[in-house]
Amino acid sequence: MRVKICGITQADQGSAIARLGATALGFICVPTSPRYIPPEQIRTINQQIPPDINRIGVFANHSLVEIVQIVEMALLSGVQLHGNESPEFCRQLRSALPNLEIIKALRIRSTVDLAQTDLYLDCIDTLLLDAYHPQQLGGTGKTLNWAQLQQFHPPCPWFLAGGLTPNNIELALSWVRPSGIDLSSGVERQPGDKDLKRIAELFDKLNRLQFAFTPKQLESSQECLG
Repeated sequence: MRVKICGITQADQGSAIARLGATALGFICVPTSPRYIPPEQIRTINQQIPPDINRIGVFANHSLVEIVQIVEMALLSGVQLHGNESPEFCRQLRSALPNLEIIKALRIRSTVDLAQTDLYLDCIDTLLLDAYHPQQLGGTGKTLNWAQLQQFHPPCPWFLAGGLTPNNIELALSWVRPSGIDLSSGVERQPGDKDLKRIAELFDKLNRLQFAFTPKQLESSQECLG
C-alpha cells in the first residue's frame, strides 16, 4: 500500500520521512496555502531523497503552462490536481506530461459525489478522495464518512485522504481498503512542520495491520527517532 505524506516543507524532514517508509512525498504548489514552498525549495528537497520515492506536486486551478514549468523546475514525478480541473484539462496535461503520474483529487460530501470519479478514469492514473470543506482545498483535518466508501471499488488506484491520523488509521482501514493513504495535518505539529514520532507511530500501526512494510522500514523508524 502506498503511503503519501503531504505538505513537506523541510529537507531534513523529507529525508527522514522517506526513511521511515513513506512511498511518496507531497509538495504544495498553491501560494495561498500555509504549507506552500517555492519550486526551487522543492527541488532542493527532491535532490536529497531516494530516487524511488514519488515526488508529487499539489496544484489547484493552475494553468497548463504553470504546471509544466514547476514540474521541470522542482523535479516532480507526479502531479496532484486539487482544484476544479475538468477531464479535458487532465487530457491536455496528459499530452503535455505523458510520463508523469496524474492524480485527481475530489472532495466528497456524499455518495452522490462519487459518481464524478467516472468522468476522470480515462485521463488520470490515480484518484484521491478528500473531505469537503467550503473554503479550504485540503489539509483541514476533516474526515470522510468511511462507511459510505465501503462499496467504492474504482478500476484505478486511489488514495484515501481527509483527517487521517495515527489514532484513527486502524478504524479507517477497517472500513475501506484503498490503494494508498495520504496524510498531512494528522502528522504535524503545525502546518508544514511534520512530527516524526507520529509518523513512526503511523508505520508501526500499519505494520500491525499486516500491510506490506518491511522490517528494514521499521528499523529505520527507530533510527530516525534516535
